[in-house]
Amino acid sequence: MTVSSSPAWYTLDRQDTAVHLQTDPNRGLTTEQAEQRYDYYGPNELKETQGRSKFQIFLDQFRNVMLIMLIVVALISGGLDVYEAWASHTFIFPKDAAAILVVVVLNGLLGYVQETRAEAALAALKNMATSKVRVIRDGRIAEIDSVELVPGDVLLLETGVKIAADGRLWEAVNLQVREATLTGEAQGVIKDAGLELPEDTVLGDRLNVVYAGTEVTQGRGTVLVTHTGMSTELGKIATALQAVETEPTPLQKRMTELGNKLVFGSLVLVALVIGAGLIFRPDLFRQFVEVSLSMAVAVVPEGLPAVITVTLALGTQRMVKRNALIRRLPAVETLGSITTICSDKTGTLTQNKMVVQAIRTLHNQANVTGTGYDPNGELQSHPPSDPHVASLGLAEQRLLLLAGAVCNDAVLQKEAGEWIVLGDPTEGALLPLAVKGGFDLAQLHQEFERLEEFPFCADRKRMSVIGTLGTASDYGLDSAPYLMFTKGSPELTLECCTQIQLGGAAQLINPGQRAMILAQNDQLAKQGLRVLGLAYRAWSELPPPASEAESEQNLVWLGLVGILDPPRPEVKAAVEKCLTAGIRPIMITGDHQLTAQAIATSLGICQAGDYVLTGRDLAKMTAAELDQRVMEVNVYARVSPEHKLQIVQALQRQGQVVAMTGDGVNDAPALKQADIGVAMGITGTDVTKEASDMVLLDDNFATIVAATEEGRVIYSNIRRFIKYILGSNIGEVLTIAAAPIIGLGGVPLSPLQILWMNLVTDGLPALALAVEPGSPGVMQVPPINPKESIFARGMGSYMVRVGLVLAIVTIAMMAWAYGFTNTVTSDILSPKRWATMVFTTLCIAQMGHALAVRSTSKLTLELPLFSNPYLLLSLFLTTVLQLCLIYVPFLREFFNTQIISGQELLICFGCSALVFVWVEMEKLVYRYWKRA
Repeated sequence: MTVSSSPAWYTLDRQDTAVHLQTDPNRGLTTEQAEQRYDYYGPNELKETQGRSKFQIFLDQFRNVMLIMLIVVALISGGLDVYEAWASHTFIFPKDAAAILVVVVLNGLLGYVQETRAEAALAALKNMATSKVRVIRDGRIAEIDSVELVPGDVLLLETGVKIAADGRLWEAVNLQVREATLTGEAQGVIKDAGLELPEDTVLGDRLNVVYAGTEVTQGRGTVLVTHTGMSTELGKIATALQAVETEPTPLQKRMTELGNKLVFGSLVLVALVIGAGLIFRPDLFRQFVEVSLSMAVAVVPEGLPAVITVTLALGTQRMVKRNALIRRLPAVETLGSITTICSDKTGTLTQNKMVVQAIRTLHNQANVTGTGYDPNGELQSHPPSDPHVASLGLAEQRLLLLAGAVCNDAVLQKEAGEWIVLGDPTEGALLPLAVKGGFDLAQLHQEFERLEEFPFCADRKRMSVIGTLGTASDYGLDSAPYLMFTKGSPELTLECCTQIQLGGAAQLINPGQRAMILAQNDQLAKQGLRVLGLAYRAWSELPPPASEAESEQNLVWLGLVGILDPPRPEVKAAVEKCLTAGIRPIMITGDHQLTAQAIATSLGICQAGDYVLTGRDLAKMTAAELDQRVMEVNVYARVSPEHKLQIVQALQRQGQVVAMTGDGVNDAPALKQADIGVAMGITGTDVTKEASDMVLLDDNFATIVAATEEGRVIYSNIRRFIKYILGSNIGEVLTIAAAPIIGLGGVPLSPLQILWMNLVTDGLPALALAVEPGSPGVMQVPPINPKESIFARGMGSYMVRVGLVLAIVTIAMMAWAYGFTNTVTSDILSPKRWATMVFTTLCIAQMGHALAVRSTSKLTLELPLFSNPYLLLSLFLTTVLQLCLIYVPFLREFFNTQIISGQELLICFGCSALVFVWVEMEKLVYRYWKRA
């Protein structure tokens, strides 16, 4: 017997299961058998795959093509300094090479810190196993470590136990198991060892088996262990989790594309300059090499990775204020590209609070108002126009409320100002209903003395309590000393009824009344309500214990109660916001399809009559068939873990950028596969949170939409400062390349000066642009195409235009300054101060560009002056720092600048302002073109 050849255990009866497992349910395995199977199957634990070492992660940071180019530039620059020092027999500190290498190392460390954030999903999975379990071995009950469990072991269960392996039930006594971690359903599942189920039964409906990682909430049972370790359903999830490869985010893809294009463009320019030098001026080869090195450094936006990281980090802080905790920085930007949000229902779209919505008796219909478990609300009855019939209906309704309140094990109480239910949520929903109907629960519990109970079980689908009621005469029930109240499945409870309550008396029920009750039941079910039927019976003496089958007969029908987990009030507006923004919300739930469809329709996720795809349908579909349907279906019901993963993968194959929510272990693979995995912060498991990119601190769908809006603003700001930085870089490169072409005697900018511009005069304003407020219409446009180039939507042409304007202005000023500073000199002025003027003009021009780039359509004067005070501060600070490089002696010496006169400084400022004027004029032309 091997696990791989195991049958579907839930399809077998108990005896066949024991035969297949070669075990004795009464005596268990022998010690020798257990040891042999342990050697064969191994320990009952989840195994982790070996990831990259920290050293490997650090090395991987330097595979970035831009960093590689900078390393090469640093080595060549350092080599030239060493050669010059050797030739002149003097010491020359290679400060350009050192500065470049420092930047490279800092960028590497930045990436390393991001990537070494611990991925503890499998560790959290392993912690779900219990440390000790009780089994039968050698005919005796023994307590062993859960890792020692093997297939064939007889495992004993009781209330509160976490189940440590998968198994087929041998015995179940009032056994209820919470399987939310696997199925996503909050309700406990009543287990039945005697069932034999069809092979296509979905995981959530397999009532004769139990699974590792779930928890016993009621009763006891005996289990024949069928799977351990990685063969359990929990292990399959762990395997799927390891198999899912994290895809690069859209931003990471765009940055890779940007780096490749910049390096390619840089190499082409370097080749052209050196080639031209070799052909036309071989005697100035070293100068052409220096120019090429400066161009290579100028092309690479060294400050960009740091600016992007800080931008994303600031975005995470703003999102926390909106109850969204971002675990991975790139996810911030990815949110702006989301096209589809796959959301669970319970607790995310709904309040995770069962609330009675409707009451139906023979003579009365009532709707119930109020929210959650708060007993403040009312019953809005719709009785017939006949006053006599109406009074009968109110009497029936009062008895119905009484039955729901006393046939109940839940407790309603107020904690920290909020009403909560202790116990089963469905039972709990009947308690505030009774209060709304005028009952005092404390007084009612004193009046009704419970003497006996028939617990709920899966076969009967009913629960009954028997006792005495001090105020029975108030309801016309004083004909017998004992009363039994029953609630459960409407169909099965109705089958046990021979009478129906009409006002204050019971009468024989006729076929027409039965048909009417079943029609009421169907009507409520189609509204997505969970329906309970309630009945009672009067007894002259207590029925014998364990006589459910005989005692729950000849009941008197009372009526129906329709219960709903209501939608969160803010979700409908959030769904509308999604649809306006071109984002498609999808519901994926383990609940019944009628319930899912009703909730989805009320929220606007789907329309009435839209098709709902069930887990059973999905199991029969091929990947190709699912691909055809996935863009049409908005509601998936009764799904299992693998189905969620399949849906996400199918959506991604259709080019969708998917956010997937989840709280149970079953959701972890789908969350990791999704472009944005969203875990529930309140109800979510550790596994789900560790596999996610974002955690909802309030478990609210509306928070996802708010985070998506923030992601769009952040991506807009990233594009804004990228075009600012690269437009400036293009101007720098063209200026450097022009120097030897127009015959100037030297390189206008050293690598160190370029690093200063790229890190400081570019970096500080870029950081300020990162916090630019979003435009009001950010959620009224379609999602960002994840495949769009970083240069899309006119950004590439904008950068080229601004770069050309900046270069033309600077080159013209450079040509004039070269002649002027070589003819007009003084004791304190150097003839090489033309290079400092170039350096200053480029830096100050970037300040004007930063002001103008805030908006593509509005003039700077039309924008609120202090809407981004950080930008004004950064421009002032950067300008002061630039002047310090010229007029502070030790900085001037280190950066190799020269003092320039006041007149020359004014010329630099005047030329710089032309770039600002150009960008503002472009906006006016754009307006005119748009109007035309």
